Amino acid sequence: MRTRWRQPDVPAPERPWDEIVPGLWMGGHEFRGRSGHLEFAVVADEFDLVQTLLRFPGHGPGPGVEHQVWPIPDGPLDGTQLAGVIRLAQAACEAVEQGRKVLVRCYHGYNRSGLVVAHTLVRQGRTAQDAIRLIRTRRSPWALHNDLFVGYLRTGLPTARLLEELAE
Repeated sequence: MRTRWRQPDVPAPERPWDEIVPGLWMGGHEFRGRSGHLEFAVVADEFDLVQTLLRFPGHGPGPGVEHQVWPIPDGPLDGTQLAGVIRLAQAACEAVEQGRKVLVRCYHGYNRSGLVVAHTLVRQGRTAQDAIRLIRTRRSPWALHNDLFVGYLRTGLPTARLLEELAE
């Protein structure tokens, strides 16, 4: 399964992760540090729950941190993958409501993590467009540059899931 591909015109983020709303963070495994060089983002115990959509060994989180892993591609998702995204967003919602600090991460922290974070925000009452705008403001203008994921959000993930399952 192809989980990511390099896009030379998409810059690495300047920070490993950013807080989108209180308690809900979005990030990746690689960022451009102050030196201007690419650095690895390694999670220790900064968060209570880490949701990983693309796993790299050695990137944490540390012992005792709840870790949910659901690898998905930065491309078309099938019904099962969309169901996993929906479950992760539900878990993120519940954790934030409990006052826990949540990080959702993928490679750069733009698309896959953006899909989960945006659906979390929709579950909290925002429109898909407001969620996308907030993520792009707080994380990066490059966040959710995957038009397919934006389409999933505008359609609604439960509806997109049903449509994908019908097409299978």
